[in-house]
Amino acid sequence: MQTYISILRGINVSGHKLIKMKSLQEMFDGLGLLNARTYIQSGNVVFGSNFAGHGELEKIIGGEILKCFGFEVPVIVIGGGELKTISANNPFINPRGEDEAKLHVTFLSAEPDRTLVETIAKDAYSPDEYCVIGKAVYLFCPQGYGNTKLSNTFFEKKLKVSATTRNWKTILELVKLSS
Repeated sequence: MQTYISILRGINVSGHKLIKMKSLQEMFDGLGLLNARTYIQSGNVVFGSNFAGHGELEKIIGGEILKCFGFEVPVIVIGGGELKTISANNPFINPRGEDEAKLHVTFLSAEPDRTLVETIAKDAYSPDEYCVIGKAVYLFCPQGYGNTKLSNTFFEKKLKVSATTRNWKTILELVKLSS
């Protein structure tokens, strides 16, 4: 059995696309996904599965959310080991040691085309900084994520992939839950 984390975009935000975590957990159980555990109200679910492939799990989970709750949400699934690697490789912690309260990770649905990454790198976003490594965008937002131009929508438009962001505290908690 493999441990996975599903990260849903845009649920329980400003009273839209409401899903109770107990209902979400029950939905995962109904799909035969094992030991589903949610973390906070933003759609983070750690679970086990014998299914192979993130893409297939994303389709299954997304389809079931539409069926059960009546709306579509982007779903990104990553492996537990992949999340540990992402947490270990944050360039704003190692070696810089930036304030963890100012750190975030934007998860991308696919690895972006390098030419698109290079194109956005030409512009300055100071004081905010980012680093794209694989399907993760590490963010350092010294004035807070709510004040950055480097939002999910920014990366979706510029990199042509779906995106959803979590703060560093959530990343660390998901690593613990998936261990």
